[in-house]
Parts: sequence; C-alpha cells; structure tokens
Amino acid sequence: MHLDRSKQRARMAADSDPESEVFEITDFTTASEWERFISRVEEVLNDWKLIGSRVRKPLQKGEITSGSWEEHTQEINFADFRFSITHHCLKQESAESQSREGAGEDVCPLALQDLLCVNNDFPPRAHCLVRWFGVREFLVISPGAHCEAVVSESKCNLLLSSVSIALANTGCLVPLFVQIQQKWRKMYAGECQGPGVHTDFEMVHLRKAPGQHTHLSGLLDIFKNKMSCPLTPLTPLPPISISIRFTFVLQDGQQCSWPQQPPDFYALLAGEVGGVESGGLPFGACEDPISELHLATTWPNLTEGIVVDNDVYSRSDKHKVQKLKDACDETSAWFYGLLMLVTAALLFLENSDITQALSKLTEPAAVPIHKLSVSSMVHSARRRMRRHRRAEESPLNSHVLNSILLYLFPDAALDKSDLSDVKSTQPSPGGTTEPDRESEDYHLYNQLKSAPSDSLTYRLALCVCVVNFHHGGVRAVAHLWQEFVLEMRYRWENNCLIYGLAGGAPDLRCCLLHQKLQMLNCCIERKRARDDGRKSGASDRSRPGPESAGPAEVSPGKSWDSWSDSEEEFFECLSDTEEMKDTESEKKAANKSRAEGRLQPHGKLTLLKSPEPLYIPVTQEPAPMTEDLLEEQSEVLAKLGTSAEGAHLRARMQSACLLSDMESFKAANPGCCLEDFVRWYSPRDYVEEEVDEVGQTVIRGDLSARMKIPGNMWVEAWETAKATPARRQKRLFDDTKEAEKVLHYLSQQKPSDLTRHLMPCVLHAALLKIKEEEESEDIASVRKALQQVTAHASKLLHHPNPDFKKLEDVIVQMSAEEAVIARARSLKAKFGIAGGEREEDADELQRFVSCLLEEPEVSVVGAGRGPAGKIIHKLFVSSQRLADSSDEAALLAPMEDEAGRSGGTDDRKAVPDFPPPAGREVLLRTCVPRPAPYSKALPQRLFCVLTRDEFRLAGAFSSDTCFF
Repeated sequence: MHLDRSKQRARMAADSDPESEVFEITDFTTASEWERFISRVEEVLNDWKLIGSRVRKPLQKGEITSGSWEEHTQEINFADFRFSITHHCLKQESAESQSREGAGEDVCPLALQDLLCVNNDFPPRAHCLVRWFGVREFLVISPGAHCEAVVSESKCNLLLSSVSIALANTGCLVPLFVQIQQKWRKMYAGECQGPGVHTDFEMVHLRKAPGQHTHLSGLLDIFKNKMSCPLTPLTPLPPISISIRFTFVLQDGQQCSWPQQPPDFYALLAGEVGGVESGGLPFGACEDPISELHLATTWPNLTEGIVVDNDVYSRSDKHKVQKLKDACDETSAWFYGLLMLVTAALLFLENSDITQALSKLTEPAAVPIHKLSVSSMVHSARRRMRRHRRAEESPLNSHVLNSILLYLFPDAALDKSDLSDVKSTQPSPGGTTEPDRESEDYHLYNQLKSAPSDSLTYRLALCVCVVNFHHGGVRAVAHLWQEFVLEMRYRWENNCLIYGLAGGAPDLRCCLLHQKLQMLNCCIERKRARDDGRKSGASDRSRPGPESAGPAEVSPGKSWDSWSDSEEEFFECLSDTEEMKDTESEKKAANKSRAEGRLQPHGKLTLLKSPEPLYIPVTQEPAPMTEDLLEEQSEVLAKLGTSAEGAHLRARMQSACLLSDMESFKAANPGCCLEDFVRWYSPRDYVEEEVDEVGQTVIRGDLSARMKIPGNMWVEAWETAKATPARRQKRLFDDTKEAEKVLHYLSQQKPSDLTRHLMPCVLHAALLKIKEEEESEDIASVRKALQQVTAHASKLLHHPNPDFKKLEDVIVQMSAEEAVIARARSLKAKFGIAGGEREEDADELQRFVSCLLEEPEVSVVGAGRGPAGKIIHKLFVSSQRLADSSDEAALLAPMEDEAGRSGGTDDRKAVPDFPPPAGREVLLRTCVPRPAPYSKALPQRLFCVLTRDEFRLAGAFSSDTCFF
C-alpha cells in the first residue's frame, strides 16, 4: 500500500507539472553493447557499399602480385574496447554485368571462386591472408593499436558470432576475418556467407609440427578428416589437387670477395679529405649487401597418386633434391640482405654553443681529496696531470685540420702577397674538371635551396660530415667551425676574397649560410674597391702634370665601385651636421652647374630646358640583402601601420635609393628638371603626344597621372635632393657594418644551427652521388625514386622551418636507393656480368639481374640448365662444400669437380648439392559436397606451412546451407 501511494503521488505531481508532457523517446532496439557493435559493423559495410553480389573477371596469372591493392580503415568500439575494421581489395576492372545488388539466389561469392584458382599460388608479395586463402577482397577486424589481444575463447566466439550476424543481416558476400591471439602469431578466424553457402576460415598455429603430420600423407589425412566426406564406399573420392613449394636458403652467399673497399678517411694527400676527394660523399656498402639467396621450387597441380611422401618413403627427400636443377618445372629466386651503409647525412648535434664545447676542454676542475694522505695526494696529482694532458689535446688533429682548411681554401697555399689578387669564383678543387654549369644536376641547388656544387658552402658541408663521422664528432665539428669563422675574419680584415663564391649580391635561391658568406664577400669587394680608389687617388695627386687635373674617363656600363681616378673617392657622411660644415665657396661652386659623376650620354636625348645632352649618372648600387634581412625589413615596414603618417614614413624609408639616384642625376645634368629624371628612370611615366601647332605636328610630353598625385613621393624627393655626385653621398651600403654583422652571426651559431644550415647541402651531395652511381648501373626504378625524393625534399627544404622527422624519411629513402645500387653490383659480381665471364649469356643474365632488382620473385629460365640456374647451382654446391668439408684442400678444390664427386670412387661421404629445405608449403584443394551426400559440391582448401620453428594450417571449408 505504501508503494501504491508513492506512485499515485508521483503521478499526480507529474500531471501538475507542465513540462512533464515533453519526454525523451529511448530506442531499446540496440540496448546492449553487443548489439551496438553488430549495428556499427553493419553501418560500415553499408557505407563501403559491400552489400550484394559483384561479378568480376577471373584472376590472371600473377595478378595478385603485380596488381595494386587499396585499403580503407575505420575505428569501431565494442563497449570500451577499440577495434579497427579494414577493407582490402585488389583493384580490378569490373565485368560489364557487375551489379552491387543481389542478382539472384544462385550467385556464388567471389571468395569461393578464388579458393580454387591456380593462377596465383604462393604469391611473393601479398597479405598473409591472400597467400593462405587466395582471396582478392576481404575484411579484417583487429584490436586497436594500444589494445590487448583477443586471447580468451569466449571473446573469440563472441566476435565470430557478431561477424556472422552482421554478414547475415546485410547480405555481404565479402569474407570477414577476426584477428585473435597475439599479433605476432598472425592468427585469423572468419567466415563468408552467400546464397545457400557458408564458408568457415580456420587456422592452427604451433611451434613444432606433430611427428605424424610432417609429411604429405599426414596433411592429407587432416584434410580428409576435416571435410568429413559422407560419400558411400562405392562412390570414388573426388581428386585432390596438390601444389608443393620448397624453399632453400643459401646463407653463406659470399663466394666471391666484395670488390668495394671501405672509405679511407685517413687519406689526407694534397688537401684531400677521405671520401670528399672527388667532391662527393662515400658511397656503397662496406660488406656484401646480399646476405641470403632463396631458391623456391614449385610443383603445381599434382594429383594425390603422383606424389608419395610419408614417414617411411619420400620421393621428394634430400636425395631427390640433388636433381632439382633438372626436374623442377618452375624455379624462382629472390634476394634480400642486411645492408651496412655509410649514411650520407649529418647527425642532429647537441644544442650547445661552440664556445662552450671548446671551453670544456680547458676548464680546470677541482680534485677531490677524500683523505689527507701522501698516497691520496699522489693519486690525485696523477689524475690531474692526465686531465691536463687530455685538455691540451685539441679535438681535431692539427694535420687533419690543416688538410681540411687547405681543401676549403686552396688559395691559401699561394704566396701571401698574391692573396688579394685571387678571384673568388674558380673551379671547384673537388674534381679534375669544372662542373657543367648548364647541366640539370648543377642547378639542382635551386630546387633544394642548398648551394652550387662548386661552392665553399657545399665543400664545407662535406667536410663537416666527414669530421663528425670519423674525426671526433661534435667537438671536432665545433673546432672546425671556429677555425672557419677565424678564417672569414682574417679575409675580411686583409681584403682577401672568399674562395668558391660567385660575385654579386646574395643568391636568394641558396641556403641562408651561403647567402651570409656571399654578403661577406660583397663587403670585401666594396672595401677593396674603396681602398684601391684611395690608393690610386693618392698616387695621382703625387704625380705632377696636366693629366691629374681632370677626372679620368670611365667606360660605359661601369658603376661607381669600379672607378679609380684621383677625385672619385667615396665620401661617407657621419651625420647631417657635417653636411652643414661646407663653406660658402663650396656651395657657390656647386651652384655654378659644374657637371660631376657622368657615366655616358643617354642616346640622343637632351634636357627639356636646355640643349645639353642628357647624361646617365654614376649611381650607387643598391644594398645587397639576405633573406633574413628582407624579412626583418618587411616586419619593420608592416609595423608602421596603415595610417597616413605611417604610410609616409614607409615611403621615405623605401625611397633612400631613389633619393641617391636623383642627387647623382642632378650632379651629372645641371639645369635638369623632374621630367628629365623620369624620362631616364621611369620612361613609362613620361607620356608623349603629337600636337598640331600652326600646321605643324609637334611632340609634347608630360608626366603621367601617377606622378601628378598630390603628395607624390617622387616630387618631394626631387625637391629635397641636392646636386651631389655618388662619390660624395652617404653610402647606401655600409660594408663595414654589414661585414661585422655577418661575422657576429657566424660566431653565434650553435652546432644544431650549423646542422640546419648545412643539411640541404648534404642532401644535395647525396643525391648527386646516387645519380652519378646510378648512371653506371642504369636502374630505372632508382631513377624514378630519385625524382620522387628530389620533389619531396624540395618541398621540405623550402619551408622556413623544415620538419626534421620528414627529412629523416628522405634520408632513409636515399639509403634504400643506395642499397639497390649496391645489390645490383653484388648480383653482377655473383653472376659473372661485371667480369664478362659469360659473353654468350651476358644479355640473359643482365635481364635476370635487372628483374631481381625490380621484382620480388623472378623465374629462372631453363631451370638448372639455363645460365642463371647453373650459377645458382654452383653457389649452393660451394656453400655445401664449405659447410661440410673439414680440410683445407677440399675448400680450395675447383667447383667444376663437384659434378663427378658423388659418382666417383671416393670413400668420403657424398655431400648433397642442396641443403634441406628451410620451408615447405603444401596447398590442398578439392570440391566436396558437404555436409550431406546430396549437398552441392563446394570448394575446400587447406594451406600448410612447415618450417623449423612453425607449423601452420589455414583451412577454408564450405558447406551447403540449403541441402544439409
């Protein structure tokens, strides 16, 4: 009664509440987590449009390996447990009658057709489920990346029941697998449902094969018992198709010596530094890159009566394997090895200052004295002496350092008196000939934003690689960089041009370090030109004669920096107050229209207000800038804002070069006007029109509309400009200030910064080296991969802050191509192509080696009788002899004598030509009516793998669901 009254009160309260009429509808159709999981699987199948039947063309031979596969993955949850469902499908042209909707009750799933297909047995490159079951399309549900494996039997059954319900509800004909047990075991269970048919995919995985199932007869017993064929004794057993594959491993494949010698980093002759003596990085493998050779022999589509293999007698034992080279129908081989490469990349160095790295070598340290005794004091003194002895040693050996510096600066070997005359642009000493500047490889630095291959920056990157790899690591790199910075300062203070840098402004297509060195070189050039002008001016004033009275003539096209007459000396103003110190006589002389700083006449043009010809003035060159300076200038101009005052100040800052040119033009053309300057400086802003005056056509010109805007900066600059030649103007480019900024920037670089600056050059050098080596081998796959690597690296290096993780991927890709070239050379050496031992079979062997590099598995034409098969047989025979022989005479015996060894009268035990197979794979197929004699005959398949440490059975067993 108490409960009934409580319900009545609650009902009355709900009726009185106006908001109680609004209630939530709860869908109880998917209440449990299990049902929600099934519903989610069904949604994924519908989203991927895997519902209904699809008709496709039969699989062609090798299509599973050569075709392209596509994958789609999506995350699904079972309660709080995460799974991923993946759809694997072979891209294939659909048949004309393809339909994604159910075409009829008798449509057979594609998976059942694939179970009996014999065109793609034992594919060398495919998913493990494709190799075991031969399916072209399937789904896999596997635990998430950080989830536990499905180990318990109850959980496995729950997943399989979920899969079965989802397939039945949706009508999906694609087989669906569930990964169970630990991932390394590759255990899968699944099923496929179709109209009137049901296929179970089961698997067994053991470490050791049971004794009764190590032969073909035992595997056939398992297959027959699993099928449970209900036929009467009078009915003959359906034939079972058997395909067998044996794999032999040649582990000691180094029958011939590896011809490549390791790089000699100690070969410091004539300024050559180890691997950089040829202008490139070390290349190749120090050891044979091919460590194993796998020979696979296949017997396809055999019947049960042909092959006898049981625990008593075997027709495929090791004695028959000796005749494998004559008996096998199809032989395939593929190679893979462990490659030891000389990595062509800088290590990401520690983020510490170079000065700190060097100071750690010499800083004193306190000696701990635990006990005040004579022995402790003696031991402490010895340790201190050893510590000081180590501190006195420089990180980089002086001999190595001098050789590296001579490699970087070969002009240093000249006489000190001739240093100032050495040009900075000379052929690279790395090679014997000057690089072709028109070739595509030379301009590769534009794509990678590195530096030309004959530049100082490029050589510095090579040296840093070698020093970091073999001559002391980070401390040695810090030592080398300190010496490099000191050399830069020495050249600036002594007017010595930097060797290996092109003249002119910094090239913004190169890396920032190269731009900084070019900027320093520009400063040295300006300083040398100014000093030479002063020296020549002093010598001209010391010589009497009329020649020194007037300025020297200047050839057309030269700027002010190339002048060296007596009066053409740059006058650097320190402040505006010094300009006011000019005497009244100098001002009057300037107003008397004496022309100064003329370069050459501007064609036939004359001044508008006088008949004097219009002269092109000698002007100052614009200040060169690096990309970081341009970025700083852009930020400063952007901070001025959009106000009128900010825009005016921005215009004045940008018109410094314009004002200098106007002053030079006024000095060279006395009596000129703004229109004259515009005619020379910006001809498009001076508009000329034909006007009729008194019957005559007269050409009149005027400034453009842009120049007539009130407050135009050109007009204001013209009014404030004075008639001052370029030699008396304040310098637009302060070479002293800019040089000190560059030197300070270089001295403040950390090892990590140096790595970031030189990384593009190292990648550039690695690409050039791989291209050079590939040309001698002519490998199409390597050429294609290098194009992709170059494009990828170009995108990364042009970013202001490259992603170093992605750059590591680029380095790995280049190392892989280096490995391919090394394998090609190893294969050519093994098959006698490099030495030209078999001229008549050279073409066939060349094609065989090329296919091995391009494909995962290659058929040996002619089996054991072909040229490639004979060489493979000799390699196995030699390996067997090395493994079995105990005396040195047997090891030195020629391989040609092996043919008559087993048939001779020698008392020694005969050694088989081939070792026991490392792996055996057996594929059994048939069509049997299941589960009743009157059921439809459906495909049955069992794939068996037997190795030393693994025994695996993967079976697909179909049954009729209509007549059972």
